[in-house]
Amino acid sequence: MALLKNSNKLTDQLIPNTGFGTNASSYGGRLINKDGSYNLKKSGVGFFEKYSWFHSMLTISRIKFFLIILCFYISVNLLFTVVYYLVGVHHLKGLDVTSELDKFLEAFFFSTQTFTTVGYGRISPSGLVMSAVSSFQALIGLLSFALATGLMYGRFGMPKAYIKFSTEALISPYQGGTGLMLRFTPFKNTPALIDVEAKISLAIIVNEKETLQNKFYNLALETNKINALALSWTLVHPIDKDSPLWGFSSQDFENTKGELLVYIKAFDDTFSNNVIARTSYTFGEIRYGKKFTPMYKRDDTGQTTVLHVELLNTYTEVTMPLIN
Repeated sequence: MALLKNSNKLTDQLIPNTGFGTNASSYGGRLINKDGSYNLKKSGVGFFEKYSWFHSMLTISRIKFFLIILCFYISVNLLFTVVYYLVGVHHLKGLDVTSELDKFLEAFFFSTQTFTTVGYGRISPSGLVMSAVSSFQALIGLLSFALATGLMYGRFGMPKAYIKFSTEALISPYQGGTGLMLRFTPFKNTPALIDVEAKISLAIIVNEKETLQNKFYNLALETNKINALALSWTLVHPIDKDSPLWGFSSQDFENTKGELLVYIKAFDDTFSNNVIARTSYTFGEIRYGKKFTPMYKRDDTGQTTVLHVELLNTYTEVTMPLIN
């Protein structure tokens, strides 16, 4: 493989300040997950110090977010229900129940009404202690709903690149030689992304002086920036004599541990802000001798272009050229 034979020459192309080390034995699995998150766990810091709770609440799934809100709401009200019950439910005016279970349930619903500041008026606190507890709960409720509202707005208005990447990268014929290709497309009904810029880095393990080393290379692209993206874009890295992948066969991709790190940056005028998307492809996710099939065409009227997002990952087999 040319990369291994010319590792000293290509070291000059090594990306500086990658944020990754060079010890190949220190890594577990891929560097970046398919969804763009980093395949990384951190230790040596405390539990509360390790997590950015604001960031976590903005980035977790919708189901987890609403489950956390629901669990917090129920837990806080159960806590205050116990306090009301211990203080004495006879200090709640308007109760018309006799069993202990009914008293507890009435105290719980009074707690929810106080927490949400609804205050139907059927039940009201009496006495200094009960009034103080309910007043404190009302304050907690106001602060909690303000925080939850801010988080929901942050999640709703957070700039995000609605981009789908192909699940696999391909080695295809390109201008009499070969090229590394992958494609992506926006999938929401948003305006076209502006000033879209793409970068691909290659992380590969090479045997240098009888030691396995991680090497990082910037891959030159046929086009690395376009003015607007409304359809799909196939990124092409020409595999010529200046490419670290020059001379790679299908067996080389199967037997070598490497990863393509893909970074996309664009301007979204809806958010009036830059958005980013990233993903990665391990060498096991690179298909040799394949070519992407077109994923857009004219509609029946011939007046509109139809983008078939479901065809993002479709490709066909092709005959690869012989490279001397």
